[in-house]
Amino acid sequence: MKLGYLGPAGTYSEEAAYKYSPEAEMVAFASIPTVVNAVEKREIDQCVVPIENSLHGAITDVLDFLVRSDEIMIAGELAVPIDHCLMVKPGTKIADLTVVYSHPQSLGQSRIYLGTALGHTQAVASLSNAQAVIDMQESDAVAGAIGPRRAADIYGAEVVAEAIQDNPNNYTRFVVLDDKDRSPTGHDMTSVAFQFSEDEPGLLYKALGVLTENSINMVKIESRPTGERLGRYTFMIDMELHRMDPVGRETIERLREMSSWFKVLGSYPRMEELPIRG
Repeated sequence: MKLGYLGPAGTYSEEAAYKYSPEAEMVAFASIPTVVNAVEKREIDQCVVPIENSLHGAITDVLDFLVRSDEIMIAGELAVPIDHCLMVKPGTKIADLTVVYSHPQSLGQSRIYLGTALGHTQAVASLSNAQAVIDMQESDAVAGAIGPRRAADIYGAEVVAEAIQDNPNNYTRFVVLDDKDRSPTGHDMTSVAFQFSEDEPGLLYKALGVLTENSINMVKIESRPTGERLGRYTFMIDMELHRMDPVGRETIERLREMSSWFKVLGSYPRMEELPIRG
C-alpha cells in the first residue's frame, strides 16, 4: 500500500503515517492539496493528514477539501502527542545560540521556553519542523531548531532539551483519507457536513436536537464559510455512531431532511480517549 503524508521526512505527519501503517510504502508530499489530490487520482492508496490540534484548533485546508471533494472520505483517525525538542549541530551549547528555527505553530507552542532559556536568540519561521533542522544546519549563524526527535535522528542533529512545549497536553489529530470509509466495528465515529438554505432562528438547534433524541454523543462541531456570501456557513460535526447502524441511519436521514445540502464525510473506527499528560 502507498501511504502519503505531508513531508518532508522528520515531520509529525510522517510520525503519524508510521504509527498508522508502519509497513506501508511512504510517499512524502510538499503540501496538503498535493497529497489529497494524489488520493483522488489514485496515485496513492491513502494519505494521513492533520485535521486539528488540541491547542490551535482545526486545520481548515483539510476541512475544506473534505467538503468540496466527491472522491475522498475519512477512513480512520489517530492522534500524535506533540513533544518539541531543541536540537543543535553536535557539540553546540545552548548559551552560544543566536538563532532558532521552527514551524510557526511550534514556535507559538514553545513561547515560555523561548522567552526564558532562549531569550537571547532570534526565532525564525521555517516551512516545517523538518525543514527547520535543515535550515539550522545550513545557517552561517550558531543556530538551533525546534521539532520532533525523529527529525534530529534523520538529519544528524543533537537533542539538547526535550518536551519544551508550553502545554504537555499538546496533541494533533490526524485523519486517514481514502476513496471509501470503513465498515462498522461497534466503536465508530461519523463525520458529516451540512448547510441550510434559509437563515432563521433555531435551525442548528433543531438539527442538534436529533442527536439528543437518539442519545448520540457529539464530539466536535465546526463551521466553515460556504464562499457564497457573508454569513453562510457549512456546519461539520463528529458524532459517535456508524452511518450503517440502525440508529445511525435514522439520525443521518433526519439530518439530511432538515438540510439544504448534506454530506457524509466518512464513518471510521474511533480512537481511544487520549491520556492527560503532566
